[in-house]
Amino acid sequence: MTVTPSISDHATSADAQLRRGFGPRVRKLHARIGKAHHQAEGMTFSKALLAGEATPLQLAALLRALVPAYRLIEEQAPAAAAQLGCTDLPWSSLARSAALAHDVATLQVLPATPASAAAAVWLEQLRALARQAPHRLMAHVYVRYGGDLSGGQQLAQQAGAILERHGLPRPSFWLFERPIAELKGSLHDGFEQLQLSDCQEQELLEEAEAAFHATQALLAELGELA
Repeated sequence: MTVTPSISDHATSADAQLRRGFGPRVRKLHARIGKAHHQAEGMTFSKALLAGEATPLQLAALLRALVPAYRLIEEQAPAAAAQLGCTDLPWSSLARSAALAHDVATLQVLPATPASAAAAVWLEQLRALARQAPHRLMAHVYVRYGGDLSGGQQLAQQAGAILERHGLPRPSFWLFERPIAELKGSLHDGFEQLQLSDCQEQELLEEAEAAFHATQALLAELGELA
């Protein structure tokens, strides 16, 4: 029986050291999304990807579905963060849109995949948050970029191996030019810098959990893709 590794249960020594240095807000965010993280890992597509058994078509559908949301985050979140007193997040180093566009282009040799209904709902949520609740939008920034820098690094290895077995290039989505630990530290420092009321703090935590639920909806779609 193949045992599928768990991203949320394992970390490098550098990750462990970083967790010991978490600020109070990041500790609360980390704790709040733990259960949803485990749930996401237990979904059909997640287990297949972690076991190296996902299909290239599923990976292409994932990357295609992420493009609009990441583009909106990169367009709207820097101003939202600045509005909340955070000006130090390394946006250009975190940005994933260019890498996603590159990957989607290289995977055009694969059949087209249906438009993602889950991604469309998520995109509308992000648009509403950018207009009405910038502090909630920042929760999606934490979940997405934090995930890309953490468990996403393990997913990258599995996704790359799957695509290579099918004669396709490894994805660049999870590749960052700056050291991962350095970017994680900068991301966490930026979130500690946010100036939030007690109510906004609680809503940030609530939205972080909602952000993971949006991811779960997308993963459920991918699990049904033949």
